Amino acid sequence: MEQAQKILEGLDERQRAAATTLHGPVRIIAGAGAGKTRTVTRRIAYACATGAWKPERVLAVTFSVKAAAEMRARLTQLGLAESAGGIGGNSAGVTAATFHSAALRQLNSVWSDVCEAPFPHLIEDQRDVVARAITRVTASSDIDPLMVRDVLAEINWAKVSLIAVEDYARVCTAAQHRPPAGLETSRFANIYSEYEKEKTSRGEIDFDDILLLVCHIMDDFPEAAAQIRSSIGWLTVDEYQDVSPLQHRLMTLWLGASGEEGGHAMNRNICVVGDPAQTIYSFAGASSWDLINFADEFGPLAADIDLNTDYRSTPQVVALANKVLAAAPNREDYLKLVSAREPGATITRTVYATDAEEAQGVAARIMRLIRQGVKPSDCAILTRINAQQAVFGAALRQAGLKFRVRKDSGWQSSALADDNANKRAILEAMGLDASGTALADDPGVTISTIHASKGLEFDHVFMIGCSEGLLPFGAPESGDALEEERRLMYVGITRAQDSLHLSYARTKDGFGAQQRRPSRFL
Repeated sequence: MEQAQKILEGLDERQRAAATTLHGPVRIIAGAGAGKTRTVTRRIAYACATGAWKPERVLAVTFSVKAAAEMRARLTQLGLAESAGGIGGNSAGVTAATFHSAALRQLNSVWSDVCEAPFPHLIEDQRDVVARAITRVTASSDIDPLMVRDVLAEINWAKVSLIAVEDYARVCTAAQHRPPAGLETSRFANIYSEYEKEKTSRGEIDFDDILLLVCHIMDDFPEAAAQIRSSIGWLTVDEYQDVSPLQHRLMTLWLGASGEEGGHAMNRNICVVGDPAQTIYSFAGASSWDLINFADEFGPLAADIDLNTDYRSTPQVVALANKVLAAAPNREDYLKLVSAREPGATITRTVYATDAEEAQGVAARIMRLIRQGVKPSDCAILTRINAQQAVFGAALRQAGLKFRVRKDSGWQSSALADDNANKRAILEAMGLDASGTALADDPGVTISTIHASKGLEFDHVFMIGCSEGLLPFGAPESGDALEEERRLMYVGITRAQDSLHLSYARTKDGFGAQQRRPSRFL
């Protein structure tokens, strides 16, 4: 028991309350920098150390490979073995995985019991299948890659939103939703249908089919469902504000959504963790609705805890983050953060003449920080869209600075990356990164879209393009699109630990008559 108490050391009062409520539904609203992963991993370790939970029946799911790797690393540090076999296997460790990798293991474990056909091949790049489907429906062989991209995004959105081909037109009418690429709803539905046929004829499944197939098995194959369900005694769902209707459906089936089923009562040992203010994936089907309404679905709750102490950012950064959210019409849904740190550097705001001058100015500031002893990898340049990144890469290259780029592509599909690719993430999470502090070994400045920076933190953050048209992107009217942009601004700001530098350029290249205006969020 002494070992179990040691696990709780260093947690604040609210974190400790979350970590020691081990049974029944628990909701943790965790603001930026509030020690969310620390709290969740201590909770799992404490429950296993006290004997309240059996490690082999513990499943923690999150959204990115990096987050899952960090969770596994922290659990290992806390003395918990990692599951080798995963769900449905006989391994005695805790399973911390992405939704998709957990579901893929489940699918593998029961496939031979539910299907005589060989296990389907997972498509790594759906674009070829989408292009073939478009060609078949439009009878055009010259397919625009941008159209393929947009149609693919719409197919993925429909699937994670649980919209079947035959329901697509009706949903579009009801929700006033327009298909992409100027397509009529009936024509898009035909492309969607052809995509599914093409995939099936090849014996292939896509990323979202993994979850859909497990849902189908849980619904229609009681023995396989019981096998999967019996392997999950305690479920933790991280980043719950990002769950899609499909992920929510799978999660409730894991718990036994249909109530009494073959003598198996609904499992209420679920802990969800998230932050409505960090919902930035609505375009991909995510919604904070399930997090906000968790008590209505799973109540009465064993614990409902807000973690609003930000241990990451200075009071200056936190004050700006709170100010951005203060104007939101649904402000009551969002936590007001309180910084636990001493006052830090003033937030800088700079206006440049052109994009190139902005990039050079940011590069010069980063050079000054490096001369003061800051590592390049402690600095990040955050952009709203991928297209803003090239000019900043050029400026850093000209300054002789190494950099790495994180784009908006495949935020979901990265969840099935080979675990070997996570060794660096695991080492970083355990504080064992052997690269040293020499600049030669430093991975360099990060240039990232705000979307791709979620879950990361940097000592010094440069948020560029803080003007109307870029942040918020386009010219959104009041409503959902504008609020998504507001939350994106909040996520960008809260990546900063020690200093935050905001900037924009009045024009793209100095020749445009149109002058940019500062972002309404600031």
